[in-house]
Amino acid sequence: MTLKSALDALASVLFAAPCRVCGQPLRNASRIPICTACLEGFDRITDPLCLGCGRPFVSPVAAEAGRPLCRLCRAGFYAFERARSFAAYDDALSEAISLLKYEEVTRLGQWFAARLAETVAREGGEWRADVVAPVPLHPERQRERGYNQAELIARPLAKRLGLRCDARLLVRLKPRPPRLLLSRRERWESVRGAYATHPGRDVDNLRVLLVDDVLTTGATLDSCARALKDAGAAAVLGLTVARVCSWQVAPGSLAGREPRSKPDGRHEHP
Repeated sequence: MTLKSALDALASVLFAAPCRVCGQPLRNASRIPICTACLEGFDRITDPLCLGCGRPFVSPVAAEAGRPLCRLCRAGFYAFERARSFAAYDDALSEAISLLKYEEVTRLGQWFAARLAETVAREGGEWRADVVAPVPLHPERQRERGYNQAELIARPLAKRLGLRCDARLLVRLKPRPPRLLLSRRERWESVRGAYATHPGRDVDNLRVLLVDDVLTTGATLDSCARALKDAGAAAVLGLTVARVCSWQVAPGSLAGREPRSKPDGRHEHP
């Protein structure tokens, strides 16, 4: 028996905590409170998908075009050049993201960063970037939480990619609306003009890799990209851990459900 196997066996006896996703006892020594089966079982987003925003195509027929693009990307709707996500936003991934978002499980941020680095490696040279920037929280929310979950992913990702991370490249000017649930139109309105580049930051001709936890409608990445482009950025590429997919947007789906409660019983605004 190897030392690691022995430690895992000992941990399973002494620290029989449940996996925070499936509830089964953890059987390996890890600082991520999620079992290996759940970590390996997230619904990864793979081809066929839109070459622009990364939206998965339900039918492979759409991918047979010479340049497979969704309707919005064909119309040049988004200000960012490309976006990709690690996996579909389902119940399991929602619970994992909540651990990072509300309980500051930094090792999970590092694990997500490794998955996003793999995504960048698969995409090739068109994903060349000069700087990694997390989508910022409003200062009031940052003070309330004490950290930005997107930054917990962006910093280890930048290290893996050999890039610098600038957590102050962007600032959020407007707080999120107080309503818990927002329609698609309300989401877009809530982030219109909500972001700006930080005073004194020079982004002229930079290729910026934006990092966030969840892509729902693309409104947040789009608003950040517009602020960066207005300041002279050459290109904006978006990476998120999760993405709400088209087959999930229905009554009772994840896109419209009440957000998960914080540990103190309050709700996070979407």
